[in-house]
Amino acid sequence: MARVPAAVLNLRSILNAVRKPSRALASQYGRRRSHPSVELVHPPHPWARALGLVAVVLMGAWLGLLIVGNVRVPVGPMNTTMTLRPSLSGGTKINVSPLGALQLDSHQAPVRLDVNVDQLDPERSQALVDHPERLSGLQDEVATDVEHGTLDLALRSCAAVVLGATTLGLAVYRRPRRALAAGGLALTLLAACGGTAYATWNPESVLEPRFSGLLSSAPSLVGNARSIVTEFDVYQKELARLVTNVTKLYDVTSTLPAYQPDPTTIRVLHVSDIHLNPASWKIIASLVEQYKVDVIVDSGDTMDHGTAAENGFLDPIPDLGAPYVWVRGNHDSLTTQRYLEGLKGVHVLDNGKAETIAGLRFAGMGDPQFTPDRSTNPGADESQEAAGDRLAAALRAQRAAGTPVDLAIAHEPSAARRVDGEVPMILSGHLHHQEMEVMKKGTRLRVEGSTGGSGLRAVEGKYPDPIEASILYMDRDTRHLQAWDEIKLGGLGLTTAEVSRHLPEDNLPGATPSPTGSRTGSSSASPTGSP
Repeated sequence: MARVPAAVLNLRSILNAVRKPSRALASQYGRRRSHPSVELVHPPHPWARALGLVAVVLMGAWLGLLIVGNVRVPVGPMNTTMTLRPSLSGGTKINVSPLGALQLDSHQAPVRLDVNVDQLDPERSQALVDHPERLSGLQDEVATDVEHGTLDLALRSCAAVVLGATTLGLAVYRRPRRALAAGGLALTLLAACGGTAYATWNPESVLEPRFSGLLSSAPSLVGNARSIVTEFDVYQKELARLVTNVTKLYDVTSTLPAYQPDPTTIRVLHVSDIHLNPASWKIIASLVEQYKVDVIVDSGDTMDHGTAAENGFLDPIPDLGAPYVWVRGNHDSLTTQRYLEGLKGVHVLDNGKAETIAGLRFAGMGDPQFTPDRSTNPGADESQEAAGDRLAAALRAQRAAGTPVDLAIAHEPSAARRVDGEVPMILSGHLHHQEMEVMKKGTRLRVEGSTGGSGLRAVEGKYPDPIEASILYMDRDTRHLQAWDEIKLGGLGLTTAEVSRHLPEDNLPGATPSPTGSRTGSSSASPTGSP
């Protein structure tokens, strides 16, 4: 056997001594890699943890508000939805779809109050129209409704942000304590926002709203917001008196002089330019009942903007008590026209269309212009004259067919003048005051005033427009005008009533009848007074 030197043996022992701890370290390192739970990691920085928690709170609170943070609140005659939304500028936004929106700088806080006007409640609106004296308490009612709605919204928003932040915190951290901390922080932030909004509340913001959409035309329609607020007290107090003028009207008509129409006379109520005044429907219904009206003719501008949101205003028409003949004005849209075509008892005339209603044959032409879209339509006069020419051609065609028209209708007098000589009488509006004229070729032109007292414009000027309408007495056999009554009620803030009876020259006592009169004689009664 070979002998191993002692030096070699010593070297082997040293190497073995080195290998043993190396294997032990390798074994220990392998065990650590197979158990990541004991792997060494750096703990997150406190600021990073705080920022993460804030992000979870904000996201959860926003989701909570988005899902459940809104309330439906009746405010006066309106149904609204109130919502809180995160915002850098704060304030209040009132959405009146599809007309647009108005914004108020009501407060400075990272939350904005959104109020969506969903619709007018038919029953509450009708009750307000039927009992206008309730307007005196409407302001307090609205304030109470808003107060209750705001309180309900605050409680619901607190629950929404706490629930949203807590739920998201539990999903992210999976620790109940962290989730509860997120909910508590969300509630604290909402309370801080509410306190800031309360401290910066600006009630004067209602005097300086910012309009968008179709509502951007509101200042030009109804005047400066500050003046509207100033005049609203007058509006509240006088609207009730305005409606009671109808009662005064009953007294006035009993004192009218001589002319007694034959029982077979056809009575036509001519109205125009209602411009969204709800009081007009009560007045029209009263006139229909008082005068036993056979047919109502509306020569246009029933609306203000012609939007679908306004269509509900037209719903009382089928209940007025007489057929309703209508032509489109420059404030009425094709949307308005289509809606009216679907209402019972309404006869929409356009493009020279003719219909026989209550024993009279009518034909009409819708206005070619549409003002509320605020577009520039060059050649407005030319378009009116062209529309009048089309109506005149339709009238000639009717006469050639053996079905002559008795009364034509066009909104603008400039269009109506183009049919002179083609029809005994044509009705129009647009000018907001009454006129009667026999044109050169014998056609009588009747221009009606504003049956709505010019609508919203009633609070704009110092002297509001009167509410005007006419009763036309037509002979059932000849279908010619026998007489007419001009009815005028004092406008907003005024309490006068005037009814004047007029006779065409050929119908005055001792006159020789003729197909059309060239001059007008009149007999009138104009009592006034305060109810």
